[in-house]
Amino acid sequence: MTWTPDEMMTIAAARRLRDGAVCFVGIGLPSAACNLARLTHAPNLVLIYESGTVGTRPTVLPLSIGDGELASTARTVIPLPEIFTHYLQRGRVDVGFLGAAQIDRMGGLNSTVIGPYASPKVRLPGSGGAPEIAAHAKEVLVVMKQSPRSFVERLDFRTSAGRPRAVITDLGVMEPDPATQELTLRAIFEGVTAEDVRAACGWPLRVAPELTTIAPPTAEELEVLRALHARTAEAHARRIQLTLT
Repeated sequence: MTWTPDEMMTIAAARRLRDGAVCFVGIGLPSAACNLARLTHAPNLVLIYESGTVGTRPTVLPLSIGDGELASTARTVIPLPEIFTHYLQRGRVDVGFLGAAQIDRMGGLNSTVIGPYASPKVRLPGSGGAPEIAAHAKEVLVVMKQSPRSFVERLDFRTSAGRPRAVITDLGVMEPDPATQELTLRAIFEGVTAEDVRAACGWPLRVAPELTTIAPPTAEELEVLRALHARTAEAHARRIQLTLT
């Protein structure tokens, strides 16, 4: 059985979610991980998306928070301000699941610009609800691909303050050091070495002395994840006919 680094990253992130947790979900890798967890070991996971969908159970991964799939499969849809005031700021969100373009050694996130803010090389989608999620969720998980361009010594812009419980990459898992809060490599995937992870990091990455190897994907995890991606690809490729009146 073989798998890709992206599949291993998604599966490792999904394993972090317990059944029954309330999870504020970002689009992309976080959404894939959360829905994989819901379809495997955590069927009672409550997914909240920023558009106001609560308890959504999508059959395919959404293109954005405005994807109709989220509203049509949700238990309820409520106004966006209520999502933040009634759920997030009142401590009713167990896990905030985020991605970013850049992260620093303290877990600070950038999803705003690459380069100087006034004249950036790339202008990114922006913060959305990430600062509030990072500040108010009981636990924050970050999932993103690792490279020296994304794991940087200094952020080009600080979109969200750092306080992740774990950062899951396509090479392994980092967690904050209990004393310094600096991200430290705690676990790696099969076939990956600590030096591989250090080479893909823009700062001198610390490695825990008790470094562990993460268990490979199970047949069920791979089957469910691949079926989810196949359904998504088919649905997004389907032509939609609009009737103009």
